[in-house]
Amino acid sequence: MKNKLFKIFKAVIKRWVKKPELIISLSFLILILIGAILLALPIASKNGKSIGFINALFTSASASCVTGLVVVNTTSYWSVFGKFVIILLIQMGGLGTMLIISLVSLMLGRKIGLTERLLIKEGAGLDSYSGIVKLSKNIIIFSLVVEFLGASVLYIRLNQIYGSFTGLIYSLFHSISAFCNAGFDIFGNSLVDFKGDLVINLSIAFLIIIGGLGYSVFYDVYKSRRFRKLALHSKVALTITAFLILFGTISFYLLEYKEPSMHGFTQKEKILSSFFMSVTSRTAGFNSLNIGLMKGSSVVLTILLMFIGASPASTGGGIKTTTFGVLVMSTFSVLRGDEEVSIFKKRIPMEVILRSITIFFFASGIVLFVSMVITLIEGEKFFFLDILYETVSAFATVGITRGITPFLSNFSKVILTFLMFIGRVGPTTVALGLLKRKNKKLTKYAKGKIIVG
Repeated sequence: MKNKLFKIFKAVIKRWVKKPELIISLSFLILILIGAILLALPIASKNGKSIGFINALFTSASASCVTGLVVVNTTSYWSVFGKFVIILLIQMGGLGTMLIISLVSLMLGRKIGLTERLLIKEGAGLDSYSGIVKLSKNIIIFSLVVEFLGASVLYIRLNQIYGSFTGLIYSLFHSISAFCNAGFDIFGNSLVDFKGDLVINLSIAFLIIIGGLGYSVFYDVYKSRRFRKLALHSKVALTITAFLILFGTISFYLLEYKEPSMHGFTQKEKILSSFFMSVTSRTAGFNSLNIGLMKGSSVVLTILLMFIGASPASTGGGIKTTTFGVLVMSTFSVLRGDEEVSIFKKRIPMEVILRSITIFFFASGIVLFVSMVITLIEGEKFFFLDILYETVSAFATVGITRGITPFLSNFSKVILTFLMFIGRVGPTTVALGLLKRKNKKLTKYAKGKIIVG
């Protein structure tokens, strides 16, 4: 029996190794499991007691998949060791396990082979193998420099509040967490207590935006200098990001400026909080408003922003801004009667349109299915909107919550753990790895007619 199980396990691993999509998935699984083991140790908690494997697994997945959902307060529960493990998982999960592995290999003097180049290409969302090792170095250097600059700006304020040493630790932790779009905080109440602080709110917001756009966009901006010279991907990512931030800021302000969530706020604090919530709702997990006091329409708005998410090859999740852009322009093209879909005077290939549609329906299906399953498991304990909010937050690796996370059953936590993993790796990546056929049939069928609409 044992030999049979071993052979099955060996066959599965052998199948995975042949597919880069599944190796990437496996690397994240290993990272999550290692993190779970470390966080389950008594030394990881302040009270010296183990949090239990399920809660440790959930926290590890949340950190590794740069989500931010938590079952306990990060500040008060975890020890220095536990917090160090969490920030290490965030950094590795944010940069990508394949990039980290390549960096270690280079530091040890090993050459990056063809297989490793293939994995880096898939993991970083690159189009070609050209200069892939140099590009990997640049991505890591860019990330560390941005995190250092972000921490330096945060230190200006946090040094005044917490003192030199604690201020430095807090600055580094939150800079990494913000750039990686993780949303973990050790303030104890996210940014609610800093609602009017321009330095803290804007620095964290811009770290989230930079991390959510990705290295390729910033390199293209640096190289091209002018918007019209940018690659189509960069134009779409920047345009959709700017539109969503502006749309979200205006919407949050109009929906919440008279509500309990902004009670006692000055005009400046209302505008700043609206901007920050617009930024963090798509990709991170910090919050400057009490989410539990927000009205239903604001909750729905947040769900939509979370579902769209960040840009491809970034630290954020969701279906991605470019996917949303292609879907919107495809809809307009159909309504106008155009034969082709074009964006910024460039024709969009049919394979990109079909992939965007697949991502949208795949993501929508997973979110709705998981929401219904958790609703059945939890019964009447929570409103469906709160469960949907939590599910989208997990899938889009955002991490904002309506406060139900600690009260979910272990089974629901395991489901959300798996959903965070799917959201970080990418639903199509996992699906391609499992379902993609090696030899495609070249058979072409006659056209058929279906009446739709």
